[in-house]
Amino acid sequence: MTSSSTPGLTRFNTADDDEARTALRAVCASGAWVEAVLARRPYPDLTALRTTSDAVMAALTPADLAEATAAHPPIGRPTPGDPVSAREQRGMADAPAGLKAETLALNLAYQEKFGHVFLVCATGLSAVRLRDAVRARIGNTPEREREIVREELGKINRIRLAGLVEAPGDTPDRTTTDGSPP
Repeated sequence: MTSSSTPGLTRFNTADDDEARTALRAVCASGAWVEAVLARRPYPDLTALRTTSDAVMAALTPADLAEATAAHPPIGRPTPGDPVSAREQRGMADAPAGLKAETLALNLAYQEKFGHVFLVCATGLSAVRLRDAVRARIGNTPEREREIVREELGKINRIRLAGLVEAPGDTPDRTTTDGSPP
């Protein structure tokens, strides 16, 4: 993305603190993340906003991560009435009943082991890939899983930040700072 600001980013940069704080809470529920990202406004572009988000995410404590994770619904059960949640979990929407049941059982086992919902950046993933992700990660140590959750939250934040600064008619840059998809 160029260094120019989009109308949506300008709107975010010039919003009063309470309005910007509310918008950031919709991206990530960690109060520490929200306050740190808010404190660094204004942002010249989406890349700078994402870079700050990544740096703040890397510094979150386990308690901050738990706060952020607690706001995410289980895979296969998006938050009712929340179009962002439904869009992010679209891969599970038309899954066969057996696959949904298996994923739910794995989610429950994961939650029992780790004390929080299974968190993955579900955007663009099929139901099979979502189920397989739970299967692959359920054997992790709590420490390893916490770092994976941190990475997945970072991916989710990047996508949501692009949506946050998008204004009608904007075409947000949906690549990361290294040119790969968010």
